[in-house]
Formats: sequence, structure tokens, C-alpha cells
Amino acid sequence: MLPLRPIRRICHAAAVAPAAIASKTSTSVACSKQTPKALPLQESALSKLKAERDPDKLFALFKANAHNKVVIENKFVFEDIVDRLAGARRFDYIEHLLEHQKTLPQGRREGFIMRIIMLYGKARMVKHAIDTFYDMHLYGCKRTVKSFNAALMVMIQTHDIRAIEEFVTNAKSKFDIELDAYTINIVTKALCEMDSLDSAYLVMGQTEKLGINPDVITYTTLISASYKKNRCEIGNGLWNLMVYKGCRPNLATFNVRVQYLINRRRAWQANDTMRLMQKTGIDPDEVTYNLVIKGFCQAGYLEMAKRVYSSLECCSEYKINVKIFQTMIHYLCKGGEYNLAYTRCKDCMSKKWFPNVDTIHSLLQGLVKNGQLGKAKMIMTLVRSRIPPFSSTQLYSLQLVLMKLKSG
Repeated sequence: MLPLRPIRRICHAAAVAPAAIASKTSTSVACSKQTPKALPLQESALSKLKAERDPDKLFALFKANAHNKVVIENKFVFEDIVDRLAGARRFDYIEHLLEHQKTLPQGRREGFIMRIIMLYGKARMVKHAIDTFYDMHLYGCKRTVKSFNAALMVMIQTHDIRAIEEFVTNAKSKFDIELDAYTINIVTKALCEMDSLDSAYLVMGQTEKLGINPDVITYTTLISASYKKNRCEIGNGLWNLMVYKGCRPNLATFNVRVQYLINRRRAWQANDTMRLMQKTGIDPDEVTYNLVIKGFCQAGYLEMAKRVYSSLECCSEYKINVKIFQTMIHYLCKGGEYNLAYTRCKDCMSKKWFPNVDTIHSLLQGLVKNGQLGKAKMIMTLVRSRIPPFSSTQLYSLQLVLMKLKSG
């Protein structure tokens, strides 16, 4: 693997006649009575839309507010409504609402039409989304690669490689759209997810002919897919090519490699990769630390795992999360270090994070076996404080460990 170089209204008063003062006073009173009412009406429409669960009533309520700017410009409300109507399988309502939106003045904005395309995609109405892209000129809306990418992302849902290729070819030639790196990344990711790695490699190879340089996302996607398919040589070759081309790996790229090394039980190399990240000015995150800790634990180097854990404790930028707690507690119990496992588990539960039941069970068994009943009872007290609570079956299985001690 090639080395990387280290880098880093105001208003004013005036004297007027009494009649004018009276007129102004009455006008201001009228305005003050009207203004407060306008906002609550709009807020009420949003709250009613969010609260309504009946699809027929929801459709009627949205239709009544179809020209309310507060409603139609709120993409979160829009997405929620489409999501609920799709869940109720009222695709006729979705089509009626979205087709009406195209006729509004906002329909001349590409961003607004892109949202409609993506909403159709969210409802799995692929044909409607693609038709919307092809008909954009009918609404007086200009097409660019942005709306093309939105339509492409929806088309990817079909998992039909031939249909995707046909759409890209037709749209590119018909509308003279210049593809960008984002386009390549959409296609590359889709091909990887469809297990068409060879096609994904070819797409990356053809990008330079189109005047597009693959970016770090392109390389990371392909490296990740290669490692998952055990094409290690290709994954490593892509890493070297990325560095050779002057494209620096980012945090996600490094984490992909660390994950690969851990899966291959190469914990020391994963640790070296984490150190390389720091040398190149990229700080490891919780994911990196968790992977390296897990790798050392799986390889039987518990002391090294504890050192990495301690270095994370001293780091002010990142905090230990529940996954790291879970990993450490599990392997400490497995290694028979129940006192340290107890301390870590108590710290974890005090933050309202709880390891899985199997790990807690192992800890309780170890504490009871070592005659540390007080610590076992403390863990059970914390377990009962969990919100939402563990199921009665889970609680009974944990309590049973203490009951066996009493019966013995």
C-alpha cells in the first residue's frame, strides 16, 4: 500500500389632528387584531396535518391547504404526508397532490421539481418520477444535472441495469446534460449493491474519458465493495491508485480498510492503519476505536484493547459510546476480568446505556462465582432502572443467577 504524506418598522410619532389620531388608532387596533391570527392559522394547519392519521381526512386537509406557502414549502411535512399515504397504499392521493404541486408558481424552480421527483421515489412510484423529469419543460423549469441525478436515484430503485443504462444514455443525449462526479457515485454505488462489481469498475474507468475524475467517495465505495466480496488485491490496488492519483483517503475510507483488516483477524495492521490516519491529519472516530478494540479482543490481546480504550478515554473530541462499552464488557467477562467489567458496566448503565442481556448475564455469573454478591445486586438494581424496561422473561433470567446462589 502506498504511503501517504502527512498534511492538515420602526415607526415615529408626529403631531396630527385628533381625527387623524383616531383614524390611526382604529387602524392599528384592527391590524393588531388580525396579525396574531394569521400565524396561529398557519401553525394550526401544520399541526393538524401532522396529527391526522386517517388517509382520507389527511388528503382532504392537505388539499384545503394546497396553496398555503407554509405547508407546501415545508419539505418535512410533505415527506411525512407522502410516507403515510404510501403506507396506506393511497397512491392515487399521492399522484393527485404532487401533480397539483407542479402547477404552482414554485413549479418553475428546479429544486421544487426535484423534491417532487424524490417524493415519487419515496412512494416507489418510479414511472411518475421519471415522467416528471422528462416533462419539466412543460412547467417552464430548466433541467440540469441536479434534477437528472434526482431522477437517477429514483431509477436505481428498479435494480434494472439495462433500464438504468437506457435512462442515462437517453437523458444525456436528449437534454445535453453533462454528468458529474455525483452521477458516477450514484451509478457506482447502485452497481455495487446489485453485485455488479465488474460493471462498477468499468464505470469508474470510463469517467476520465468524460472529463470526470473519480473522487474519494467513488474510490471508497469500490474499495468497500471489493473487500466485502473478498477481492482483496483489487481493493488494495484501488487504494494505491487513489493515492497515486492524488485523491486523499478520508475517515470513511480508512474505516473501510480497518474493518477489512479486523475481519481478516489482522488487529496489529488495523492499529497501524489507525496510527497512519493520525499522521495524515485524520482523527479516528468512535467507529475506528471500536473496530480496533474489538480486533485486539478477538485476537486475544486484551491488554492492547484496554490500552486503546484508555487512549479513547483521554481523548476530549470523542466519547466512548454504547458499542465500545458493549465490546469491552463482553470481552472482559470472556477473559475473566469481572472487576473491571463491573466498573465498565456500571459506568455504561449510569449513562442510561445497557449492554445486551447475554453480556449482563455473563457478568452476573462471574461476580456470583467470585463471591461478589454486592456488586451483582448493584448491577441488578441498575438493570431494573432501564427505560424502557427489559422484558419480564429477560429480568427473570438475570434474577435467576442470584436465586441460584441463595438456593445453593
